[in-house]
Amino acid sequence: MRDCCGLLTLKHEPVPLKGISVQLKVQGFVADVCSTLSYENSESSPVEAVFVFPMEEDSSVYDFHAEIGGVKIQAEIREKQEARDTYDDALSSGQQAFLLEESDESRDVFRLSVGSLPAGQKATVCLSYVTELAVEADGALRYCLPAILNPRYTPAGAQSLTTPVSGVSGGPVPYSLSFSAHLASPSGVAQVKSNCDLTPLEYLRDDKTQAQVSLSPGHKFDRDVELLVYYSHPHQPTAIVEGGLASATPGSLMGDPLVMVSLYPEFPAAASTPQSSCGEFIFLVDRSGSMDCPMSNMESGPMRIESARDTLLLLLKSLPLGCFFNIYGFGSHFEAFFPESVEYTQQTMDSALGKVKGMGADFGGTEILEPLKDIYSKACRPGHPRQLFVFTDGEVGNTKDVINEVKKHAGTHRCFTFGIGEGASTALIKGMARAGSGHPEFITGKDRMQPKVMQSLRFALQPAVNNIVLNWDVPAGLEVVPVSETPKVLFRGHRSILYAQLKGKFDESVVGRASLQYSLGDEPHKTEISFKLQPDKHTGLTTHRLAARTLICSLEEGGSVEGEGKDKEKVKERVVKISTEARVISTYTAFIAVNKDLNQAVQGPLIHRNMWPQGRHLRGQALSYSFMPQVEMLCDDQSDLFFGDVMHMDSGFNAMSYDSAPDPEVKEDPMLTLISLQKADGSWELNESLVSVFEKKEQEAISKMPAEVSDKAVWATVLALLWLHGFRAELKEEWEFLAMKALSWVKAQAGASLKPCVEAGNSLLGCKVEPQTLAL
Repeated sequence: MRDCCGLLTLKHEPVPLKGISVQLKVQGFVADVCSTLSYENSESSPVEAVFVFPMEEDSSVYDFHAEIGGVKIQAEIREKQEARDTYDDALSSGQQAFLLEESDESRDVFRLSVGSLPAGQKATVCLSYVTELAVEADGALRYCLPAILNPRYTPAGAQSLTTPVSGVSGGPVPYSLSFSAHLASPSGVAQVKSNCDLTPLEYLRDDKTQAQVSLSPGHKFDRDVELLVYYSHPHQPTAIVEGGLASATPGSLMGDPLVMVSLYPEFPAAASTPQSSCGEFIFLVDRSGSMDCPMSNMESGPMRIESARDTLLLLLKSLPLGCFFNIYGFGSHFEAFFPESVEYTQQTMDSALGKVKGMGADFGGTEILEPLKDIYSKACRPGHPRQLFVFTDGEVGNTKDVINEVKKHAGTHRCFTFGIGEGASTALIKGMARAGSGHPEFITGKDRMQPKVMQSLRFALQPAVNNIVLNWDVPAGLEVVPVSETPKVLFRGHRSILYAQLKGKFDESVVGRASLQYSLGDEPHKTEISFKLQPDKHTGLTTHRLAARTLICSLEEGGSVEGEGKDKEKVKERVVKISTEARVISTYTAFIAVNKDLNQAVQGPLIHRNMWPQGRHLRGQALSYSFMPQVEMLCDDQSDLFFGDVMHMDSGFNAMSYDSAPDPEVKEDPMLTLISLQKADGSWELNESLVSVFEKKEQEAISKMPAEVSDKAVWATVLALLWLHGFRAELKEEWEFLAMKALSWVKAQAGASLKPCVEAGNSLLGCKVEPQTLAL
């Protein structure tokens, strides 16, 4: 195949998408985004351009319009099949039409159809959405503009969302991207980071409550654009009251005022320190061919499967004695390390580590549903709460089936998910965690997987929070109707967002109060906030749109309609009603715009163009795959085509050949070497392998051992702890659990002889770790 780049047709012709402009407005922890896509038909015939693109799964799309020849065409939101029929009718009669719809199978994939664009004609399409921004472990708010839509592996017999084709050499996408962000927070904007080059942060007010930043000129939209926004006081509870829409029916969701409350539960330090030896930990690891891609599309670094192996090593060393565990690998088939979960001992840990070293990305496609069913078919162990950790690059087509399977078993476990690499499905990663009362994490670019995984392990080991109750204290005559469900699970410092409808008349000058009460063990706790009932005049309808999306998602994920139960047709009717009233897209609705002012039909045969975001690069950057549009005459039986033909990928990416150049020799991380030598009880043995990490000889280490110490393992374990604190302190969140286990073992063995060990160890290793640092 000859070299070509970007998004091309089968005839190597460029697609008509010319540019994308994104304007981001961040107010607190909510983002309002306007994306403008510019098209130009440079062909000699009318064209129908179909653009399939990713979007964060909890985005609430509320506006869609097009401009052609200076004429603005405003879209209407309708029931999806009705919108499709209207679109097809418009095209068949030679009219210009635009259709925006969400995938039936996954909330994070959208399809934009631009129909009957005349030869030489330019068109601009604008869509707007609002979304809640995720909070990272360091307090940053994360906004991601996805550029990558990975092919979604779809089991045989199912409808495909994306269709991969044979690879073409990597290159720049044929359209430009401009991106600007306006940031506002009453607590002040401290800094902004990104995986892309940015212009300097410009403050718009002296108190730093408003700022703006843009992508540097010349950015190539060949990777996800990630923005991390840091506020001066990120964990402050907030509450916003928003007035209803004057034209909406009083008493309806859009007609009444709404309140949005954001709370950050904080637990006592002792309660958040993992101490339990109970639990069943199951690690479900993606071994499909796509896991043999780099962690970053742009940077050289470890393969995804390599990072997963290193993370499993860290997890296995961090588990407490007395717990149970198992590890599954999945792809086109699945394998478990043990027939059922086994007790964590030295023998079982060694056996598991040996198998982890042999894990490769050699299981073909990505079928996660069957291993989930196998896990759930095994009985839970009394007294050992089940914790499921799922590692995947999130490329599946049956997203809703997977989420529903997790939700069916939500009462028996918690599910923590990790989306690896750019293009991981946010619908799958967030949906599984939400259904399983866990926590989602995304690892992209230069992110290290280990600290994010260890934070989730910390959540999993945290004592269970129960008796969660949300109370509202408002003036008489005012009724608070919850829109979102009361949280089923709370984690320390993890944000909880709640929406409620305010019914009745009230004095806007008075104050309301929301309080979240819960129990941690036998201790009651409460997080609360007071707020004025006066509506905020600067939010527009942002809160209403987010609340509508929350309610729609709840219904689509198995919610019930009052008085009607879970009848599918009634649920659909309810979703369509909320969606059309709030002008927020859903699985059952779509935006449709038709240029009815066109006085004559578009002339010429209609050509069909499929467009896809840029594919990711493979090892060595020598070969990449992109999504190659197909050119075809639009036939009657294609009018209801959504995301391509039925696809079944039996071998994932294994059929693709990489460059033949050998990988450069990678020096093993000394910290991982140290961790790999730790015993299940937390101790280390004094041997040449260990002391080589310290760049010493075994005999030298033995000669420096204090006379008060008779057990070489105690001396070795103290040395390992000193080395971690002295030379890898910046990675403490990764090794903290295994160090706690080691320290407990040392204290039980050594008694009063630890301080001489610390002094002698500092002298040998050349570090200055104080005894109190080791909690001695």
